[in-house]
Amino acid sequence: MQAKAVAKTVRIAPRKVRLVVDLIRGKNVGEAIAILKHTQRGASAVVEKVLNSAIANAEHNYDMDVNNLYVSEAYVNEGVTLKRFRPRAQGRASQINKRTSHITVVVSEKKEG
Repeated sequence: MQAKAVAKTVRIAPRKVRLVVDLIRGKNVGEAIAILKHTQRGASAVVEKVLNSAIANAEHNYDMDVNNLYVSEAYVNEGVTLKRFRPRAQGRASQINKRTSHITVVVSEKKEG
């Protein structure tokens, strides 16, 4: 049994979010929350929110025991890219890509035995 939560079109580049998501993959939810609270990266607050949502989904929708949950899957996909332009010298312009992320966290119950 597994429960999942997804945050779509988060305005942080996927490359930056992946650094945070890699820290919690495979950990117990309590340990994962502790890691995210003490990680000084902008993405950690967003990932923590998604993790808490996945835990709430597991508890309320699937009647899972919160103490036995662990992060079975956590991944980040690239969302839409906002394209902006910055003026440069001699009438030129260069493109700025403002990237977005789709963050997915899946929690599962540990098998007892």
